[in-house]
Amino acid sequence: MSRNFTRGFLVLLLLLPVAPAVSSAAQPADPARAYADLTAQATKLNEEVLRAQEDLVQRKAELGSATATVAAAQQIERQAKRDEEDYQGQVDLITQASFEGARFNQLSALLVADSQQDFLTRLEMMRVLASDKAESLARLSAAVEKARQAHQVAESARARAAETTAAAEKLKSDLDARNQALQAQINQVRTALTRLPAPVVNQLRDPGDRSQVSVPSGTAGAALTFALAQRGDEYKYGATGFDQWDCAGLTMKAYAAAGVTIPRTSGGQAGVGRAVSRGEVRAGDLIVYYSSRSHVAMAVDNARAVHASTEGQPVKIAPIDAIGPIAVIRRIEG
Repeated sequence: MSRNFTRGFLVLLLLLPVAPAVSSAAQPADPARAYADLTAQATKLNEEVLRAQEDLVQRKAELGSATATVAAAQQIERQAKRDEEDYQGQVDLITQASFEGARFNQLSALLVADSQQDFLTRLEMMRVLASDKAESLARLSAAVEKARQAHQVAESARARAAETTAAAEKLKSDLDARNQALQAQINQVRTALTRLPAPVVNQLRDPGDRSQVSVPSGTAGAALTFALAQRGDEYKYGATGFDQWDCAGLTMKAYAAAGVTIPRTSGGQAGVGRAVSRGEVRAGDLIVYYSSRSHVAMAVDNARAVHASTEGQPVKIAPIDAIGPIAVIRRIEG
């Protein structure tokens, strides 16, 4: 290869465009989007934890009921067994008397009677003895049947208690796992908060409109008054007051203050009262968000709602349609 060709080839390489180096490092995610996604996941997990807690409480109540049924049935069975032994003794005595010569029929009475009056007396005695025997046999039969039924009830309750115990243990294990996942998710949310620009954090922590709000009279107004009084309070997963709240904890306590009991979870609250349309929304209505029904707010009017939003944000008023996709709206009063 000539020296001139080599020099020309090198010049050509130098003139070729150089492709920019491709970095293997992924581009950093938008901190605000990461925070929003993580809080949504944490809110859903929090709802699952609360529902699992309710399920566990119900299972424990069922276990207590089954255990009490077992104890009551065993007591009935023991008493029935004692009655059975007592009535069996009575029957045995009458039967023994019969075998020892007391033949309970009219012929035997006639043969051994000394007089007509004696005959009538013996007949009456036989009638009484026969009646006693029949009554004792009936009581014995009833006691045996009662003992059998009580035993069946006890065995059925034992089986139910065993099933409930197994279900409760599984629920407890599931609840522990969900709690661990929730705590991990909360830690991620808090880390995401630290990565947000200061102006964004300040905006999130702003309690917003805290001015006086006109509320209607009645139950809805009383509940709304309570919810509005909590503006500025801190959000905390699983909290129900006094100055920390999650979404359903706030609405539950608000209606409790108005004298109405509603479920603890947003999913449970999605089934109370009656459904209303978006156009019918008025103060005090519960607005449940997302297909998972994992968030709930309380309407201030037809445009705004007060809610405990999520980690890093206080209880505040926000536009109803900006909070999230609405799943269902429920009216507790009226």
